[in-house]
Amino acid sequence: MKRYDLRQLKADFLPRLGELVRGDLSDGEVGIFLFEVGDFSNIQKSADFVKENNWTLMNSLRFNELDWTIVVKKSPPKIAENVESNESIKSSESSGI
Repeated sequence: MKRYDLRQLKADFLPRLGELVRGDLSDGEVGIFLFEVGDFSNIQKSADFVKENNWTLMNSLRFNELDWTIVVKKSPPKIAENVESNESIKSSESSGI
C-alpha cells in the first residue's frame, strides 16, 4: 500500500493519479490518494476516472475541510465479475439449460 499527496495539483490531479496507478502500483496493489475537494466535482470525477480505467474504488471519504481521500486498488472491481456470473446463471435458467 502506498500513499500519494496530490493536493498541490488542485483540480488537475487526475492525469497524475492515472500515471501513479499505472506506473507505480503493482497489479492488485492499493494506493491511497489525497486531493483537494474544490467544488466537490473532483470527487465524482475521481470515481468516474477509476471506473473508466477498470480499477477498484475501495473507499472515498472526506479527510478534512479541504481535502478528500480515495483508496484505489489496481485491479478490476469484483462486483463486475459477480454481476456477469449472475447474468449467465439467469440466462441459463431462463433457457432451460
